[in-house]
Amino acid sequence: MHQEESYESMLSGGHPNSLGRTLEVVADVEKDLPSHLPLLFACYRSKDTVVRLRTSNAFKRLFRAYPDQFKAYASKFLKKLPTLSQPSADWTLMQLCFEGDEYLSKAQRLKAVEYGKLLIKDSDDWIVQNASIQALSFWALDDAKLRRWLKPKLSKLSQSKRKSVANRAKKALEQLST
Repeated sequence: MHQEESYESMLSGGHPNSLGRTLEVVADVEKDLPSHLPLLFACYRSKDTVVRLRTSNAFKRLFRAYPDQFKAYASKFLKKLPTLSQPSADWTLMQLCFEGDEYLSKAQRLKAVEYGKLLIKDSDDWIVQNASIQALSFWALDDAKLRRWLKPKLSKLSQSKRKSVANRAKKALEQLST
């Protein structure tokens, strides 16, 4: 990182659908994960939705490369991301909790399940719906109560006009019915 330039400024600007300088930030964070991850996490306080979107993208890349680092951040993510009211934060949270499930405590997983249930009911963002279906259906494999709650929601989502949501819901229903 350029000493005079923060991660927030590096992640701002440009087209909202572009990565901007996200990969540059990721490379810099990788140089010293313990001291740079908190600096990146602080970008979730940004008022700029593009910065928060790119922060999520950076964390997904970092936690996929260094999954054990997610363990130290799971509680922070479960506390902060639901407060952002931003679809990219919601789908990131569900993806990270699904992918990092082995690093979640029972309490963290329960918190992720409860938030996922809210997202399934209330979000109309197709990526949030897909990420929530994926995580919840995985967790429901070992949780009969969640399975009973989820199946009617999946049945409804299997009729979605959005093909990816409908297809994922159908596959999840099949998986939970076997």
